Amino acid sequence: MKAIRLLLADDHTLVRAGLRALLQKLPDVEVIAEANNGREAVRLAGQVRPDVVLMDIAMSELNGLEAAGQIVREFPAIRVIMLSMHATEEYVVQALKAGASGYLLKNAAAAELEKAITHVAMGETFLSPSISRQVTEYIRRVGQDQTPADRLTPRQREILQLIAEGNTTKRIAQILNISVKTVETHRSQLMEHLDIHDVAGLVRYAIRLGLVTPEH
Repeated sequence: MKAIRLLLADDHTLVRAGLRALLQKLPDVEVIAEANNGREAVRLAGQVRPDVVLMDIAMSELNGLEAAGQIVREFPAIRVIMLSMHATEEYVVQALKAGASGYLLKNAAAAELEKAITHVAMGETFLSPSISRQVTEYIRRVGQDQTPADRLTPRQREILQLIAEGNTTKRIAQILNISVKTVETHRSQLMEHLDIHDVAGLVRYAIRLGLVTPEH
């Protein structure tokens, strides 16, 4: 069997090293590249074209959910597994909406990690068994109703995350390679769309969405 080519993305160096050591023990998996944030994961996905991306949700600059969405849109053949410490239904549903094919908890056993990678590489969907039933029930209960966050453009979600991480308008413009005026326009549209009219409110909303973690 041909080895599954995998891109590993996590912004914590020690966590990434531990995951790499674990993955290197799996006979049918080859780690071909590593990324330390979502933006780098998108870039590397285009360069090395892995079969599977194993990616943390909480990363700076561009979180795993947004990175997953970009990767799946630009490279439909690449499959994405989200890695998270959060077992809440909202996070899992957001990951699936973003285009992820798998959702794995960080406390999963090595055998579960191998199973997730194998299933997703074969074109299947994999959810950690401990959350699969509750997610199914959640989707049945709330349906697929759109929230204001679902109607944000990918660029607006990027800017929301960067604002929540404390970046200035000028710094956001530099990161995204757009003008300061364009950033200001997006921020104004964000506030109007979400009916949130101060930066502190945007930060709280971004945390609730999982775009950033409270420690950011």
